[in-house]
Amino acid sequence: MSRLECYFDCSSPWTYLGFHNIQLLAAELGVEITWRPILVGGLFNTINPSVYHSREFPVPVKQAYMHKDLQDWARLAGIKISWPMTIFPINSVKAMRGCIAARRQGKLVPYARGVFEAYWGHDRDITQDELLAQIATAAGLDPDTIAAAMLSDGIKGELRANTEALAQRGGFGSPTFFVDGDDMYFGNDRMPLLRAALTA
Repeated sequence: MSRLECYFDCSSPWTYLGFHNIQLLAAELGVEITWRPILVGGLFNTINPSVYHSREFPVPVKQAYMHKDLQDWARLAGIKISWPMTIFPINSVKAMRGCIAARRQGKLVPYARGVFEAYWGHDRDITQDELLAQIATAAGLDPDTIAAAMLSDGIKGELRANTEALAQRGGFGSPTFFVDGDDMYFGNDRMPLLRAALTA
């Protein structure tokens, strides 16, 4: 059976789509996903600083199409994505540490889904401890345990290690998928290619 890894950061709407769509594909094909939470800002700082330039100097027609494209993909996936009016970009470090803590308790998917829905669906500030506690509770986790884990050296170190590992493997953004170790795919729109790789 093929091995499938997903490196992701909840601060990206395209990752929200990829997170949703890769689960459907993996379930259909009977493939288990190994989730690897990262801090995508770390990649932008070291590998892909062009992201900051494009944010500072956007091309208006390209921006308009990007928003239209995002809504087309969201409608196809059956999920709600609204561009945050409150904070963008957002510091997702606590939320992503929470994803690692949740994964260690077998609850990464519901926790990460809650983070995605809060930020991209409801424009809520995922840097806030109270909101993250609510998300943890809804995912069936003890919020105090998750909050304490976010501050642990082990969780912090794993988030850094995942981010550095993705850079070393040639990654530059989120979501990034690997099939069988070294076959890399970037972006939500690579699902047809992932399907082909997983069924080859």
